[in-house]
Amino acid sequence: MRVWIVVALCLAGHAMAAPVSLLCVCVCVCVCVCETTVGINPVQIETGEFDEAIQIEEDFPAENPCLNHHCKKGKVCEIDEENNSPMCVCQDPSSCPAAAGEFEHVCGTDNKTYDSSCHFFATKCALEGTKKGHKLHLDYLGACKFLETCVDAELSEFPLRMRDWLKNVLVTLFERDEDNNLLTEKQKVRVQKIYENVKRLQSGEHSLDLLAHDFEKNYNMYIFPVHWQFGELDQHPADGFLTHTELAPLRAPLIPMEHCTTRFFDECDADSDKYIALEEWAACFGIKEEDIDKDMVL
Repeated sequence: MRVWIVVALCLAGHAMAAPVSLLCVCVCVCVCVCETTVGINPVQIETGEFDEAIQIEEDFPAENPCLNHHCKKGKVCEIDEENNSPMCVCQDPSSCPAAAGEFEHVCGTDNKTYDSSCHFFATKCALEGTKKGHKLHLDYLGACKFLETCVDAELSEFPLRMRDWLKNVLVTLFERDEDNNLLTEKQKVRVQKIYENVKRLQSGEHSLDLLAHDFEKNYNMYIFPVHWQFGELDQHPADGFLTHTELAPLRAPLIPMEHCTTRFFDECDADSDKYIALEEWAACFGIKEEDIDKDMVL
């Protein structure tokens, strides 16, 4: 809301010809209170209509600069008192809420169990700029535990289960997507054919031989799910490469159940540059080079 005061100096009759002491000065004060919308002037003043227009704004309490300021995990917003601007600073791990139970525990790549993801990211932030902090990542959900070594034979089986799982995730989303909030229209068109064919191989536990045979026989049905998962992960930023952080939403829940997860994704990074390109990702899942299509990463 704004308050506008218009002051008009009205000189009576032939005032300009009269002595200054005899000037009749009328002071007209108009107070206009109006609700305004962005981009609209609350008072339309024609040029020359008034000698002077004075705008006075009411004083309202200043909005907290941190209200709409986003900080990454491990940091909190504080106000820089010198210029009243928001800034992100590392959170004190002791300020994190106490874990409600062991299910909130997470394991770091330092093989240390943290009470919660809040405690982990606050600790990582405090190590920012150090070699230790650069290497520290959230490894998986749950307390740290012994994970068996992934041998070559097990590693070769991993993509079989992963491909089938990705396909089933998409089919489930398609079945439940009544309001178009889970899949876009373009995605639904692609999944429609998969959905129609997947009934042959009902979701559930299947032998590795059956999964391998189905992949060979129905290869085209698996191309889009592999591209879709890459697009879902490539978000921060969406640049055509997956970082360790971007992989975390997929890796972290899988590692406790699939002990080959870490080795699989490490070896997907064929050039060992710490980034997994779409071409590397597709190759890991057995997608042929000629079938890699960036337009499928919707």
